[in-house]
Amino acid sequence: MQQSITIDKVLLNIALNLSTSRSHTQQYQSLIEGVAQAFPCDASCLFIFDEDGFLTPVAVKGLMSSVLGQRYFPKAHPRLEAIVQSMQPVRFDADCTLPDPFDGALMSEEYCMDVHDCMGISLYVEGQQVGVLTMDALTVGAFDDIDRVAIETFAAMAAATLRNIGQLQALKAQNQKQQSVTQTLIQQARSQHGEMVGLSPQVNQLRNNIATVAQTDYAVLVTGETGTGKELVAHSVHAQSHRRDKPMIYVNCAALPEGLAESELFGHVKGAFTGANGHRAGKFELADGGTIFLDEVGELPLLLQAKLLRVIQHGELQRVGSDQHLMVNVRIIAATNRQLENEVEAGTFRADLYHRLNVFPIKVPPLRARDGDIPVLAGYLLEKVRQQFNAPNLHVHPKVLTQLEALPWLGNVRELEHTLTRAALHAIQQGVSTLHLHHFDTSLDLDDVKNTSSYFPKESQPLRTLVEDYQRDVIAYALNQTGGVWAKAAEFLQMDRGNLYRMGKKLGVNK
Repeated sequence: MQQSITIDKVLLNIALNLSTSRSHTQQYQSLIEGVAQAFPCDASCLFIFDEDGFLTPVAVKGLMSSVLGQRYFPKAHPRLEAIVQSMQPVRFDADCTLPDPFDGALMSEEYCMDVHDCMGISLYVEGQQVGVLTMDALTVGAFDDIDRVAIETFAAMAAATLRNIGQLQALKAQNQKQQSVTQTLIQQARSQHGEMVGLSPQVNQLRNNIATVAQTDYAVLVTGETGTGKELVAHSVHAQSHRRDKPMIYVNCAALPEGLAESELFGHVKGAFTGANGHRAGKFELADGGTIFLDEVGELPLLLQAKLLRVIQHGELQRVGSDQHLMVNVRIIAATNRQLENEVEAGTFRADLYHRLNVFPIKVPPLRARDGDIPVLAGYLLEKVRQQFNAPNLHVHPKVLTQLEALPWLGNVRELEHTLTRAALHAIQQGVSTLHLHHFDTSLDLDDVKNTSSYFPKESQPLRTLVEDYQRDVIAYALNQTGGVWAKAAEFLQMDRGNLYRMGKKLGVNK
């Protein structure tokens, strides 16, 4: 009787949610919370189908959050395939020999325990399959006494919720669709740069900042350490702006050839200099009506900074060798891993240009400051390896995830991706699907993490001094590891060679 009352209450909450304005994420989570209340399971997962026929988890309970970063192809997972092929609930007893897609992902006091009883049901609305619901229990026979009508009723309500969410998302997508070749190219460019993954408050705040400034034409200065995803932020700002159907032109300021930098930015006319055999538009002209992204803007020489300032102030430029003034309408997004305030103080960056760029600053948090994001990122980043090497069951052992979360990640998301990729390749070579500590570099040793405490000051010191001391030691270490070759040291530290050389020179590293 009590179970019947609980199920009735859960079903009522689901029905009420159908008519609310709650976000789809909240509705997904409400469904999975309802499963835990109504049925005797220790873990559950709600999937939806994506356009490629993969099952994508949208809410979990009792499972590691890394599951949310994965996609599951039913044919690669026999249990999921059996559930998808059946319109009735499917039971898998404790002695079932089919591999479980969540092996190693079930949370418990013992970290990892084998799942005993499992159940799954496909979610249908008017004959259309919209998702899958799975339940796992550590108790043998946990699902023996489940009322068939209760589980089918719950499934019907869950399916209705998924259809409502899908229809709303389809309407929004239709309203936002732009019928132009340019927009298609922009979307392709965005897909190449990935997506912003994370559930932490820091990443949610980052998304809010992007949404706040995107619809304006204000200049945006994106700051953050190497590897945090500054370029991804720039693409997100452009994609959410009213200029999204116009081009976004990328400029790596650190890689601009010294003698041709002005021509690259502003263009030139025929005969302007040796080799100028014709007229050529610069990056700003190409970006007219859209956005220009000035990556590593702190690397621009002072002379070019003055000319850039004029374009920002008046929208006016001159091609090299021309007397004609051209007008452009360009939104500026700049990015740097430098502290430009310090550069202004040192006289290497113009104060007026800094203030023109810093209208709306966005600071991208380092990975070590993103609470709880490493498991989700690990699942997402490993997806590339799974698809590339046809290893759908590849996952990280929970103890390893705990170790990963304890590391400083000085290279941030980029370093995490490279570390996971190397470990995954080692695991695949050995024919195993679980990434253990021995698959990773020695940098995973927590003693290395503890040793970073030597950088903590025993007495009051300026933060800039501490950071520079650490940078100096890291560069020297990288040079020692690579035989004193700057190019190899830059590759070791995953940064541009020119940037590293200038930083080393500034810090007094002589190799």
